[in-house]
Amino acid sequence: MSFDPARCIHARECVTGLPGVFDLGKRPWIQPGNSDPETVTEVVLRCPSGALRFEREDGVVETPPAKNVISLVPDGPLYARGDIEIRSVEGETLYQETRPALCRCGASGNKPFCDNTHLETGFSHDGSLGEDNLRTEEASAGHTLGIVPAPNGPLLVHGQVELRDAAGEASYSGNKAALCRCGRSANKPFCDGSHARTGWREDL
Repeated sequence: MSFDPARCIHARECVTGLPGVFDLGKRPWIQPGNSDPETVTEVVLRCPSGALRFEREDGVVETPPAKNVISLVPDGPLYARGDIEIRSVEGETLYQETRPALCRCGASGNKPFCDNTHLETGFSHDGSLGEDNLRTEEASAGHTLGIVPAPNGPLLVHGQVELRDAAGEASYSGNKAALCRCGRSANKPFCDGSHARTGWREDL
């Protein structure tokens, strides 16, 4: 079991789902021996940010879901689920992920990941889908969804993905998009160039 506190957004799926294992009042606060491996694994997989991961002695590993999905959270991040590679603009794989929470308020101190700064800045968006700018171009080989945080710009998405609104009532499908991460687009979750017009910088 591993825990990355920088990735935790305090969704509390762990402490409410299995309080006998995840107990903030104890040290260490994670005690996986207090439950069976299958139940612990199930609860770890509910962690929406990927802060919790499991390593099992029986060789069971986390496998990505069959479909790559990015869902909007009202007034919060993007939840990405799938076979995901976060890459540099040069194509280097920076992170291999299955369930990251990606900042879209523009103010996280741990970009491209959410760190709950949206709660402090008052970022507001209802989680609806704007005008569809998710394009379908010639499909690339493989199932991996590549996400590139463009310097001082959007998240560039390459690979088959379904984009869902917060209510789960609307979705777009395609394999190429630019998603806003400055928090200022008028067509969220898509980039509309507001980062350039307003001088947004990812290091501020």
